Amino acid sequence: MAKAFRPKARRPRGFEDRTASVIRAERALVSAASAVYERWGFEPLETPAFEYADALGKFLPDEERPNEGVFALQDDDEQWMALRYDLTAPLARFAAENFQDLVKPFRRYQFGEVWRNEKPGPGRFRQFVQCDADSVGAAGPAADAEMIAMAAEVMRAAGLKDGEFVIRVNDRRLLDGVLESLGQADDVRRMRVLRAIDKLDRLGLAGVEQLLGAGRKDESGDFTEGAGLDAGGVRTVLGFLEAAQAKGSRVDITQRLASIAAGSGVAGAEALAEIDALLTALGISESEAVFDASVVRGLGYYTGPVFETELLATPTYADGSPMQFGSVASGGRYDDLVARFTGQAVPATGFSFGVSRFAAALSALGRLDAADAAPLVIVIAADKARMAEYFAMAAELRAAGLRAEAFVGSGNMGKQLKYADRRGAAFAVIEGEEERARGEVQIKDLKLGAELAESIEDRDEWKAQKQQFAAPRDGFVRAILDALKRA
Repeated sequence: MAKAFRPKARRPRGFEDRTASVIRAERALVSAASAVYERWGFEPLETPAFEYADALGKFLPDEERPNEGVFALQDDDEQWMALRYDLTAPLARFAAENFQDLVKPFRRYQFGEVWRNEKPGPGRFRQFVQCDADSVGAAGPAADAEMIAMAAEVMRAAGLKDGEFVIRVNDRRLLDGVLESLGQADDVRRMRVLRAIDKLDRLGLAGVEQLLGAGRKDESGDFTEGAGLDAGGVRTVLGFLEAAQAKGSRVDITQRLASIAAGSGVAGAEALAEIDALLTALGISESEAVFDASVVRGLGYYTGPVFETELLATPTYADGSPMQFGSVASGGRYDDLVARFTGQAVPATGFSFGVSRFAAALSALGRLDAADAAPLVIVIAADKARMAEYFAMAAELRAAGLRAEAFVGSGNMGKQLKYADRRGAAFAVIEGEEERARGEVQIKDLKLGAELAESIEDRDEWKAQKQQFAAPRDGFVRAILDALKRA
C-alpha cells in the first residue's frame, strides 16, 4: 500500500508566528498610537488586503524584481490582484475613488497587515503590521510639520522618554537638485541613488559609494546593480551628503542647505526652514527633531519632506551585546500618488511605523508593557459527569470580568492543575463530591503557590501558608475578586 502523505510542519520563509505575549504588546502599541491620532482629529479607515496590481503601479518597494516585490494572483476575470505592500497606496486608491465625497484634507489613520515579496532576513519579514496616519489634500510644509510633531507624540505615548528617540528630517528635492546639476535626474537613476543613500546607516559610505557607481556584491554573493554615476558624480553626491550632515541647529543646517541648494533643491531648503519654525512653535525641541540630508526613504512615491524616527536608547541581549533597531518609524510627502488616478495634483503627507519591529524594540527596553490580560481562572473538572455545573461556574467568573474556562481536556486532577500552572492561571477552582456536599469550593491560589515554591524551602512553613482556601459555592466569585484585590 502507498504510504500516506504527511506534509512537513514548517512555516514559509520570511513569515512568523506571533504568540499571545507578542500580540498583546502589539495591540497595546497600536492602541497608544491610535489614541494619539484620534486626539489630533484623524478618523479610522480600513481598506482590503488585495488591490488591483495596476493600482499599485510603479511605486513598488522593489521594482527590479520580476514579480515587482508583491504577492500577486489573477482573478477569475484575469485581472491581476496583489496583496497590499503598504497602507499608503490603498489610501491613494480610496481617495481617488471617493474624491468628490471626501472632506479635504482627508485625515485618516489605519493599521493592518501588509505583505512584501522581498528577500527575508533577520528582523525583515514578508508579512507584518503597519500603523499609519495620513492627510490627503493638505499642501505646504505645515501639514508635514504636523506629521513630525504627531510622530514625536506617538513616540512618547509608546513609552519613550526624552533622549531615547530622534526624528531625522530632510527634503528629497535637495538631492534632486544635485542630480539635476549632474544631468542624472531620470526616474530610474534617481531611485537607485535614493536607495543607495537610504542604506547609509547599514553599509556606510564605502557601501553607498559602490551603489552609486557600478554596484555592490553582498556577503551572500548577491549583486545589486548601482546607479551608474561616473566618478565625478559619485564624488559630488558624497560631497553633498558630507556637507549636509555637518552638525548644528536646525536653523544652522537650513542656512547651510540654502547656500548649497540648486534647482528644485531651493524649494526643499525653503520647506525645511518653514518646518523648523512650525516645530519650534509646537514645542518640538532640537533633541527630538533634527535635519539630516542623508534621510531619503527607499520608496519611490515621496516628493518632498521625508523623515525617519531613530531609536537612540539601546536595548541589549542577555550577554550585554547591543540590539540594533535603527529606524522604527518614517513618513513624508507624496503629492503624485493620488494624481495617478485623478490626473490632477493632490497633495498628501503621512507617517507610518511597523508595529512588530517597534513593539519588539520597546519590549526590549521595557518601555511599553503589554496590556495585562484579565486574570485567568481554571475550573477543574473533578467529575466529568458534572460538566454543566463547571461550565456554569466558568460563566459566572466571566460575567464578573475575569477570564475563565472549565477544563475540557482529559486527565486527572493533578494533570489539570499542571495545565493551569502552564497556562499561567491565577486560580484553580475545585468542586469535588465532598465540597459539593458542604456547599463550597476549594480555591487554589496558583500565583501565590509559585511564589512560595521559589522562596520557601521548609516543609512546615510551606504548609502554614494559605495558598488554598475554601469559599461558599454561591460566593466563590467574590472570594476570588477579594483575593485579587489583596494581591
